[in-house]
Amino acid sequence: MDKMIDKTIHPLQAIGLRSDTAITGVEAALIKTDGIDIFEIGPSVSHPYSAELKREIQSVLGEKGQLDVQHLKEVDEHITQHHIEAVETLLRQADKNPMNIDVIGFPGHTVLHRPSQKLSRQIGNAETMLQHFGIPVVTRFAGGDLAAGGQGSPLFPSFYEAITHDMQKPLAVLTIGGLASLTAIGLNGELIAFDVGPGNILIDTWMQQRMGAEMDFDGLWAAKGTVDERLLKKLMTHPFFSKKPPKSMDRDEFNNLLEDVEGSTIADGAATLTAFTAEALRDAVSQLPFHPTHFIVTGGGAQNPSLIKSLKQRLNGNVSTAQEIGWNAQALEAQGFAFLATRTYFDLPISFPSTTGVPEAAPGGTLLLPQNQ
Repeated sequence: MDKMIDKTIHPLQAIGLRSDTAITGVEAALIKTDGIDIFEIGPSVSHPYSAELKREIQSVLGEKGQLDVQHLKEVDEHITQHHIEAVETLLRQADKNPMNIDVIGFPGHTVLHRPSQKLSRQIGNAETMLQHFGIPVVTRFAGGDLAAGGQGSPLFPSFYEAITHDMQKPLAVLTIGGLASLTAIGLNGELIAFDVGPGNILIDTWMQQRMGAEMDFDGLWAAKGTVDERLLKKLMTHPFFSKKPPKSMDRDEFNNLLEDVEGSTIADGAATLTAFTAEALRDAVSQLPFHPTHFIVTGGGAQNPSLIKSLKQRLNGNVSTAQEIGWNAQALEAQGFAFLATRTYFDLPISFPSTTGVPEAAPGGTLLLPQNQ
């Protein structure tokens, strides 16, 4: 039975979903929020992709997804089912049924993001999610921002502002997934955010190509290597770094740079690429109108000791991981989409001129309601 909707502003039980650019799996998280404050952090679950589903998702990344429409449809169905399973697992863990949940934030998995072309493509069918649970679903977050004149990313600044409400400012949240982004919050609550550069994606690809490993686990290879400072300087000449924020990027933006690293040993390449991620973040911080005194690192990069060490060497300020300040780093972006879904539900803005470049603060995402609403 579909859930009756009351859109007066009050705290909602919201589920958020997140499929990471590294294609490891889906995170699902439950929070209680009114889209302004967060009243309760509920449980979260990880639902890893099978090797077969990983290959399917990789087969439709970038322009490849347009080559075979039937294949794209099949992958879309499979990834939607995987997200549905993640929600069902979360509901069991939280001891709740769908009627206890007010909204689901379902961004899908981004396979192409080209803000200069006003194009952002995600796979995952929100209509199927809606029909399965009978719960309002918010989707197309990036597309809504692009339509409003923004870059489509980053979208979490309002969420980071909420979870750092009681923390000393100025501070910055460094989100290091496949790609890296920065959200800076000033003394008076000023929000500045933009995509920064590669996160883990080049390090992961390097290890996959050279070792057949998914990643540089615990940064061990980088720790054994030596940073090639001359090569690092060359990598930093990539055109993306000369663009003024707000700005965002596609997951394939920096792929061609791996050709420059080919002559390195495995360890030196890992060390240099790890330093590259840290240096891109240092460069981004230098463009801010205020200097954060505290940096909070989240995403997969927070679990890489070599990357954290490099950040501490290159950033002028206190560097902490999300885990060290008590956040659940693995669930954080899923919590963020639950928060953004709630803001969309209540027609609150999720995009701002200083974050995605929209002309004025704008709501984002598309709210899908059960048929009887």
